[in-house]
Amino acid sequence: MRFINIGFGNMVASSRVVSIVSPESAPIKRLITDARDDGRVIDVTCGRRTRAVIITDSDHVILSAIQTETIAGRLTDISAEDDVDVEDEE
Repeated sequence: MRFINIGFGNMVASSRVVSIVSPESAPIKRLITDARDDGRVIDVTCGRRTRAVIITDSDHVILSAIQTETIAGRLTDISAEDDVDVEDEE
């Protein structure tokens, strides 16, 4: 299992990430509000501004202070490493 650093020493399993989105749009703001009401929000911003919203396969919504592009890049790096590992095994 591979993990992605989402800021301030917090990690999320890369295999559980469904999407990484910006928190600026109205639908995402509604999604956050609904998830907060249901107790499915994990806020790892440490009091800073939310810059990325990570949606997991368990319908949890993770709020991060790290830019969406940065987290996506880390996820891409992990998947690239996995591709190299698969090629080495063949």
